[in-house]
Amino acid sequence: MITISLRPTGRNWGTISFASTLYLCPILDLLLAEIPGKLQAELRLGLQEALVNAAKHGNNLDPGKRVVVRFSLIDNQYWWIISDQGSGFVPCSTSDIDIDPTEYLPPDESENGRGMCILHQIFDQVQWNSKGTELRLCKQIENRNRLALRR
Repeated sequence: MITISLRPTGRNWGTISFASTLYLCPILDLLLAEIPGKLQAELRLGLQEALVNAAKHGNNLDPGKRVVVRFSLIDNQYWWIISDQGSGFVPCSTSDIDIDPTEYLPPDESENGRGMCILHQIFDQVQWNSKGTELRLCKQIENRNRLALRR
């Protein structure tokens, strides 16, 4: 079951909550509904990675546990805050500034671990809370063109 709370008039944040699952197509469609077409494929990949991590690694695909996504567009920035009910992990404490995303790549023989690199390549900001149960993602969009006023 998916629970949706779209942004009410006058509020900036919407919420989607769902039981831990890897069937994410309808959730991704909802999260990307207002995203410009040229950004959708890239952001779909990044959000899918983040949601899979929350459901699979955070909640161990336990259908009794929920993943909650809060989302908003604020000042030309798309924000997603993804929370799971897992025990968390120790997030990398390194600042995102001037970090080469390939530093997050695991050894070639590893079956997991490429998600951190993907997230850092797609999003402008990638931050976890101290418990490792909440991920904040931000994508900056270019300023919308405004008409110049003539004098």
